[in-house]
Amino acid sequence: MSRRPRQTVAVTADLVILTIRGGVLCVLVVERGNDPFAGQLALPGGFLRGEESLDETAERELAEETGLDAKNLHLQQVGVYSAPDRDPRRPRVVTCAYLAIAPDLPLPAAGTDARAAHWLPVTGVQRSGLAFDHGEILRDAVELARAELQFRTIATAFCADEFTIGELREVYEAVWGVDLDKPNFHRKVTESAGFVEPSGAKRPSLNGRPAALYRAGGAVTLSPPMMRPRPAGS
Repeated sequence: MSRRPRQTVAVTADLVILTIRGGVLCVLVVERGNDPFAGQLALPGGFLRGEESLDETAERELAEETGLDAKNLHLQQVGVYSAPDRDPRRPRVVTCAYLAIAPDLPLPAAGTDARAAHWLPVTGVQRSGLAFDHGEILRDAVELARAELQFRTIATAFCADEFTIGELREVYEAVWGVDLDKPNFHRKVTESAGFVEPSGAKRPSLNGRPAALYRAGGAVTLSPPMMRPRPAGS
């Protein structure tokens, strides 16, 4: 019985870092400085080092690309990508993709192997394309975020420590790509146990009526869920 030759495999962690800037869902992309795909846009990421776990690699890359501590962010695995031709380098490269969500983040600084780093609208990036199989990873991560918003309280991860219900609604609208009914959304959010809790503070608004401020509650799941409406025309 013949044996297949052993294969050396390198492992990376790639990050889909989502934030909302100016009411638009944006993703962090880097302009690659090295081959392969030098000059093309890609998701930030890097190779597993030393005694790191994959989670630790993702946390390190997140800190290097954004200066943020993963312990203060929503960070979860999206999936493992192992198609033989996904990366032309050898040894073969398998990646584990992670989704990171944070409030309005500052302009990023490029890492050591990137020429530049940018926050770009997700829709524009999906149209223009990314290096490797990062377009597929981005699509999967965005769909995961959209699904998670229905059943979990992660929408507050896009918000500052204190936020208005209107700002939380804008998160759902930006991620889902739909317009939501304001009174209905307010009722669902405030009636969902543990989703948000009043901070006791208010913020002046343009119409002269101060808006109540809230903070994230202690719940992890939404009961009942916030079901995603179909986009108009679908």
